Amino acid sequence: MELTNREIARYSRQIILPGIGVKGQKRLKASSVLIVGAGGLGCPVSSNLAGAGIGTLGIIDYDNIEITNLHRQLLHSESSIGKSKVESIKNFIANLNSDVKVQTHQVLLNSKNALEIITKYDLVVDASDNVATRYLLNDACVLENKTLISGSALQMEGQMTVYNYKNGPCYRCIFPKPPPPETVQNCGDGGVLGAITGVIGSLQSMEVIKVILDHDDVLAGKLLLYDGASCSFRTIKLRNKRQDCDVCGVTPNITKLIDYEQFCGMAASDKDSGLNILESNERVTVEDYRNYNKDHLLIDVRSANEFEICKLNNAINIPIKRLLADKIDNDLKEEMKEKSVFVVCRRGNDSQLAVRHLNEKLGIRSKDLIGGLHSWTHTIDKDFPIY
Repeated sequence: MELTNREIARYSRQIILPGIGVKGQKRLKASSVLIVGAGGLGCPVSSNLAGAGIGTLGIIDYDNIEITNLHRQLLHSESSIGKSKVESIKNFIANLNSDVKVQTHQVLLNSKNALEIITKYDLVVDASDNVATRYLLNDACVLENKTLISGSALQMEGQMTVYNYKNGPCYRCIFPKPPPPETVQNCGDGGVLGAITGVIGSLQSMEVIKVILDHDDVLAGKLLLYDGASCSFRTIKLRNKRQDCDVCGVTPNITKLIDYEQFCGMAASDKDSGLNILESNERVTVEDYRNYNKDHLLIDVRSANEFEICKLNNAINIPIKRLLADKIDNDLKEEMKEKSVFVVCRRGNDSQLAVRHLNEKLGIRSKDLIGGLHSWTHTIDKDFPIY
C-alpha cells in the first residue's frame, strides 16, 4: 500500500519523525480502528486518528446530539442537534480528511452484535460512559484477540490504560466484579469539564498510534491518572495478567458474551437509567408530590452548584455527601423527625440513596420523588430547567 504524493505532503510533519517514517505511515493507512462512543472521548479520538491517516475508522454510538453534549463533544455543532452522533462525526471527518474511510454503526452495542462488529477492526477504543459496556468490550476484545484502549473522564479527572495488549492484563484482571450500581457515577451525574475529555481522548489516540506502530512502552499494565485541577499526571502499575481470570485466564469461565446489564445491575447506556433500591412505599411520583398539601419538608440532595441552577419551591439543599456523612443541622434533623420528608435530586438516583440512609440510619421516615427533577419537567412543568 503505497503513499500518494498528496498523502506524503499531508502527513509529512509526522512522517519525518524517527518513530514513524514512510513505513509507519503505511501501517497507519492500512489499519482499522473501532471507536465505541461518539461523545466527549470519541470526538477527540476520531479527529486525531483521522488527522493521523488511519485508513478506516468505525464509529459506534446509538445516540443523537443534544445541547448538553456541545461543551465537550466538539465535532458536533448547534446545527446538528437532534441528528445522529455517528453521522455528525462522519461528516466532520469527510471535511477533514476525505481519504479516511468511515463506517458508522448507529446501534447500542450489546452481546448480540458486538463480536460481529469488532471482528472487522484491528483494535478498539473504549470511549463509552458506563460499566456494562466496559465489561462487554473487554470480553469481546479478549475473545476476538483485539487490543482495547480504554479511557474515562469525570469532573476534573481522567484516566487511561491499554488492555489485552500482548501478555498484559484485561479489564477483568483488574476488576473481576462490577461495583455496586449505587456507587457508579458518570459525567451526566457528576459533571465533567470539556477540556478533560479532550486530554484523555488525545492520549487514547496516542496509544492507538503506538500500538499500530508497535512502539515500545505502550501503556499496558499501567494506569495513567490525570488531575486537571492541579495539572498533574501520574502513572501507577497495575497487577499482572491473572492466570485465573474469568475471560483471559488459563481456563476461562467466560467463552461467550453474557448479559452485561444483568451482570452489572445497570444499563449499558448513559441515559436516565433509574436506580431501584427502595420499596414502593418509600417512593412517590411527582404528581403525587404536587398534590400533597400537608406540612412537609422537601430536601434537595444535589450539589450547591446544581441547586443554584434551579430548585422547587421551599426546597432545602443538603448535598448528598453531607447528608450521608450526617452533617445535618440538629434543629433541621429534629424537624425532619416531626414532619413528612420528601427527597429530590436530578434524576431520582441520589434521592434513593438519601432516603435509604435517612430511613435506616437516622430513623427519619422519608420518600423520594421518582425520576427527580427530570420527571418534574417532563410531567409537571415543561418550563422548569432541565440539564
